[in-house]
Amino acid sequence: MFHYILRRLIATVPVLFGVSLIVFIMVRLIPGDPVVILAGMEASQDELVKVRHELGLDRPIHIQYFSYIGRALRGDMGRSIHSKKPVWEEIKDRFPATLELTTASIAIAAFFGIIVGVISAVKQYSLFDHISMVSALAGISMPIFLLGLLLIWFFSLFLEWFPTGGRSECFWCLDKVRYLILPALTLSGTSLPMIARLTRSTMLEVIRQEYITTARAKGLAERWVIFKHALRNALIPVVTYMGLQYAILLGGAVVTEQIFSWPGMGRLVVEAIRSRDYPVVQGCILFMAFISVLINLLVDILYAIIDPKIHYE
Repeated sequence: MFHYILRRLIATVPVLFGVSLIVFIMVRLIPGDPVVILAGMEASQDELVKVRHELGLDRPIHIQYFSYIGRALRGDMGRSIHSKKPVWEEIKDRFPATLELTTASIAIAAFFGIIVGVISAVKQYSLFDHISMVSALAGISMPIFLLGLLLIWFFSLFLEWFPTGGRSECFWCLDKVRYLILPALTLSGTSLPMIARLTRSTMLEVIRQEYITTARAKGLAERWVIFKHALRNALIPVVTYMGLQYAILLGGAVVTEQIFSWPGMGRLVVEAIRSRDYPVVQGCILFMAFISVLINLLVDILYAIIDPKIHYE
């Protein structure tokens, strides 16, 4: 296992280099000049040249790239063009909010999705099965922004149970939960139905296997057969989806964060793209790529924990 983890970590190096190169080129293809935005539309040509030199944007693009990579390898992702703060500090300020939101949303999706999927598989073609699968299909089809707006209208404006947006800085208090529930429910809107449908399909496949029939023939309780034998073997595809979805949500919770004014990484990247803040865009995407690689590695390790038959040589 140790050698496998080491090989995977070494393999992340070319991946991160590739991501950094693609992002470095793409952000410079975005229309607009950060120098003009920073100096102002009425700035003279001499002022523009001075600002461009201070930002290092007057050098050839390959020199800029290798300079950026050299600093990144030392842990220096540069400074924001607008706030003048180190990019790493910007990430540290915003990433906890995104991590909090995505962890809560994937926990909600996993808890309810697995329960609904198991019950639907055990009670196949029942009323519960039909209602849950139709609801799952509706959930997958509904856009995130529409779900968020509906939740705000009903729970915030109509019932006045939760705030319409923002994030509480208090960690161990009820107010934190009140601000978190609606964004987390919105973000789990596509993950929960998919987990429910995937759990149902894998459970239906597993409970028809011969070893499940043997376990029942031995007189084991149905609850023990379902949760100990069937669910454990059915969870591997579900865990794979959850791991991939968690990585996607960490880097792509932009719409939810915009709707609920959630101060996370998604909003930071959108603001940086609008203002052509190259260092912030590059640093955020490179950081999220590294986090995604780590999450995929953790998913592989979870395979061996869930199913002891899986070994990594």
